[in-house]
Amino acid sequence: MLPPTPAPAPAPQYVNLTELLSVAGPFHTFLDYLLSSGVIETFQNQANNTEEGVTIFVPKDDAFKAQKNPPLSNLTKDQLKQLLLFHALPHYYSLSEFKNLSQSGPVSTFAGGQYSLKFTDVSGTVRIDSLWTRTKVSSSVFSTDPVAVYQVNRVLLPEAIFGTDVPPMPAPAPAPVVSSPSDSPSADSEGASASSPKSSHKNSAHTLALAPIAVAVSGLVALFL
Repeated sequence: MLPPTPAPAPAPQYVNLTELLSVAGPFHTFLDYLLSSGVIETFQNQANNTEEGVTIFVPKDDAFKAQKNPPLSNLTKDQLKQLLLFHALPHYYSLSEFKNLSQSGPVSTFAGGQYSLKFTDVSGTVRIDSLWTRTKVSSSVFSTDPVAVYQVNRVLLPEAIFGTDVPPMPAPAPAPVVSSPSDSPSADSEGASASSPKSSHKNSAHTLALAPIAVAVSGLVALFL
């Protein structure tokens, strides 16, 4: 008897990226850029028609609102397209695979060799560094081979577009100085200070009240003498 024919491998799961990004998370700004530039078709073709799959890092809408310096409005059409391609890797990576990926040095993105990202895995947290941007994967939106979509809190800015002259990070605000209990006046001393004038007034009144009695007694003594 012939051995049974092995079952064929299941076909890769088809994922509609436009539909996924429109219903998952506040990713409307990023999705609008993908649709207007045509980059969504590049990502979709990579997911459907290759064995490598695709990994996409999606900034939230708030990340685009917070991106003031440098402004994205000054980018040309081609630069904006490269910026979007910079947010994806031409291979499917699960979160557990980033631990090994962090040891392989800079990883080329969809934008090409000059557009690379550095990854580090810190106790299971995936951190991303592009010189201009340091952020982390804040959540997994979708991760089933051949498509992985991860949320990031900042827009990834490539050095190939913005150069190496990165503005310095603002210094953190100084911590407020909190005086120790020993430096502040104690309640006992305050109480003593507050009560001292009252005590002195009370003693003076008591002395004045006894003065007439002392005079009368001294007068009686003088009569007998």
